[in-house]
Amino acid sequence: MEKHAWYKVFPGAITVTDKDGTVIEMNEGSEKLFENDGGYAVLGRNAITCHPPRTQEKVRQIYETQSFNIYSIKKDGKKHLVYQAPYFIEGEFSGLVELFLELPDDIPHFDRDNPEQK
Repeated sequence: MEKHAWYKVFPGAITVTDKDGTVIEMNEGSEKLFENDGGYAVLGRNAITCHPPRTQEKVRQIYETQSFNIYSIKKDGKKHLVYQAPYFIEGEFSGLVELFLELPDDIPHFDRDNPEQK
């Protein structure tokens, strides 16, 4: 078995870019997410061009500020979490990792600061 096979079959989309925004890694979930754009054909493309024109400036800003961008959406009648996080190698900004995860409608929330919910 391949050492990092989990990454390929993880039940969510994982898309990784380099510091310039070029897509360098995708798992099967990401390939499915981008199937209308050619699936794995997105590899080597700039992530900014994978977004609709109305959001391209926001994506550019995330790269410039090397910041997190976290939000939820509803797509195809299902709730999803989009978690875009910068990663740094030896202290240098190296790109973004995007997780796209389906959320249940009734996702529980626990307050671990509340002693009654620990």
